Amino acid sequence: MKRALGIDVGKKRIGIAISDALGWTAQGVETIHLKTTEPDEAFPRILELVKENEIEQLVVGLPKNMDGTIGGRGKECQAFAENLEEFSSLPVAMYDERLTTKAAERTLLQADVSRKKRKKVVDKMAAVMILQSYLDHQSNL
Repeated sequence: MKRALGIDVGKKRIGIAISDALGWTAQGVETIHLKTTEPDEAFPRILELVKENEIEQLVVGLPKNMDGTIGGRGKECQAFAENLEEFSSLPVAMYDERLTTKAAERTLLQADVSRKKRKKVVDKMAAVMILQSYLDHQSNL
């Protein structure tokens, strides 16, 4: 299994997670705070993380509607993934992220994390959930 980097693309923040060397587990790394409304501004930082961690695969969360269709937000994430693939020259997989941010928020609430702290880590945790789901799916193929 290749070392992978998971990305949860948001309008203001981008959560980042990285797999272990064996591709079994995902760990949250950081949250990139966007200064503009263009998520592509995160590409240079993502590329730094790719080089530092010898990443060979990128995984971008794809927000689908509950009926499985792809809406406006999903199309924005697809465009982000296409641009990132071109920018990084690495393969980019899209992975269904339905409910990951909600699940991350629920987990943090159950752990009694304050609202202020939740806001700081929820995107990173959503990236972990996206990447971990992707890794689990790949190991079952």
